[in-house]
Amino acid sequence: VQLQASGGGVVQAGGSLTLSCAAAGSTLDYYVVGWFRQAPGKEREGVSQIGRSEGRIEYADSVKGRFNISRDNAKNTVYLQMNSLKPEDTAVYYCARSLSYVPGMIPSLFNSWGQGTLVTVSS
Repeated sequence: VQLQASGGGVVQAGGSLTLSCAAAGSTLDYYVVGWFRQAPGKEREGVSQIGRSEGRIEYADSVKGRFNISRDNAKNTVYLQMNSLKPEDTAVYYCARSLSYVPGMIPSLFNSWGQGTLVTVSS
């Protein structure tokens, strides 16, 4: 199963976008879901993760106070609302899942990666 990230696009600095992560043919209810991003020439990094029942959430320092992760298990979807976007937020954004919460959001401990969605923030 691959998770499908969508909702990317081009936005001006200071703008907002909401990304969605869905899993066709599989439920996300039992999984921790993480959002990651990879900018050109850089390693993939964790942005945010959410536990099974929204009770446990982690954000990278670079997005704290600007991004908000949430999940709707009825819709089998996890969202990443991105506000006050900056040019340095430009990257391909991916979602992935894990059976366990991963402190530090180490990408290699997540699986079911999809193709990602491109977010471009212009200055």
